Amino acid sequence: MVTLTVLLQAVANLAIAKMGAGIGAGFAAIGAGVGIGLIGKGAVEAIARQPEALGDIRSNMIMTAALVEGVAFFALVICLLILFT
Repeated sequence: MVTLTVLLQAVANLAIAKMGAGIGAGFAAIGAGVGIGLIGKGAVEAIARQPEALGDIRSNMIMTAALVEGVAFFALVICLLILFT
């Protein structure tokens, strides 16, 4: 945590760092969208192949999508910390 604080203080006043934070937030959102899209695609294909495994596939899909969203949210928080500090 101390290292993150030092890094944030080092780049907080630079305009390039703020622009990079905005671009990073955009990439995080795009990456999460692509990841969840691929998860949904795989789940639909798996359900089409084995309809009897619907419950297992759905629960695994939701858990994996939640993990992807968590990583994307963490990346957005870091970008916002850089942007507003």
